[in-house]
Amino acid sequence: MSVSIDALRPDDVERCAELEQVLFPGDDPWSADAFRSELASPHNHYVAARDDDGRLIGYAGLARLGTGVHPESEVHTIGVDPDLRQRGIGGALLDELLRVADAWGGPVFLEVRTDNDAAIALYRREGFEIVGTRKRYYQPSGADAYTMCRPDRREERKP
Repeated sequence: MSVSIDALRPDDVERCAELEQVLFPGDDPWSADAFRSELASPHNHYVAARDDDGRLIGYAGLARLGTGVHPESEVHTIGVDPDLRQRGIGGALLDELLRVADAWGGPVFLEVRTDNDAAIALYRREGFEIVGTRKRYYQPSGADAYTMCRPDRREERKP
């Protein structure tokens, strides 16, 4: 199976909401309306992973925050069909978000459940470090989250 990454579209939001129900059942999964709202924001960038048949198998979203002088980005969500995990789909989605974040400039932040070892390992491979803990961040489950940050990549390119 090959995977393509392209823009998340309004006609994808129902499938995103279906996946959210499976992926985040105890933590107030996003509705189709929440995805519609995210897609409507001019400061967001959302992408989809699709299989050979064009079926949505994953999604990811990034928000542009800060100012032009002090930009930053925040990964809002990454979700992959549980039947297709461990195939590099989440990494491909994250790569696309980071490509866009690097073009915007500034550090990139995200929150991740403290018990999501696979996601934490992926983020660490991409240069994220834990910078804090948010107690009872995910509701209604009350699960804790790490706040992770990847520094501005522009700093690495300076002579």
